[in-house]
Amino acid sequence: MNVDTSVLNSVNSGGSNGLSARQSDELRGSFMTLLITQLQNQDPLNPMENAEMTSQLAQINTVSGIEELNTTLSGITQQMDAAKALQAAGLIDKAVLVPGNNVMVSVNEENGSYATPFGIELDSAAEKVEVTVTSKAGEVLYTKDLGPVAAGVESFSWGGLTNDGAAVPAGAYNVNFKATNAEGELMESRALNYALVQGVSPGTGGNDVRLDLGAIYGQVALNQIKQIL
Repeated sequence: MNVDTSVLNSVNSGGSNGLSARQSDELRGSFMTLLITQLQNQDPLNPMENAEMTSQLAQINTVSGIEELNTTLSGITQQMDAAKALQAAGLIDKAVLVPGNNVMVSVNEENGSYATPFGIELDSAAEKVEVTVTSKAGEVLYTKDLGPVAAGVESFSWGGLTNDGAAVPAGAYNVNFKATNAEGELMESRALNYALVQGVSPGTGGNDVRLDLGAIYGQVALNQIKQIL
């Protein structure tokens, strides 16, 4: 008498395809009934081997253990989801860097030009990084050699001025990076742009909570936040 492997697979699958608590209890009860009946009616001259009995008990204990493990993991997952939601809620009204290459410039008479911060993400340290700001039409307005930049995320600011010192009009601009190593070889880099977290939406269908960054940037996952400014 062995527990069919399909039963173990069903329990291990969890969710809607797994056994319910009632079904699992019924399975254990039926197993013990059959085992006791087998022991009562076994041939005295050919009794069940200890190893065989141990194997059968181990199988039903495996079924019970998997069910308990699934319950424990479900509880841990719920706690992690709650922690993520709490962490996300703490970011509301905070400025963050997310993947993107937009720079927004605003101009007023009192304070002059203001450009939103931007950043770069590098997998390894770069010997030299050059930044270029262009208009939406592709016109180069500003360039600067940032020198060596460490691995990870680094943020930078721009005064909204061209290299000639002229203020650019208010509007949206693009920022791009060129990173090279000590041998002068191009390295992979990812541009990051400024955004303001305006709200949090709960995850659905197994997805993480989503952060609302407004009409321009939409919603992003928590792991897309590269830096809090």
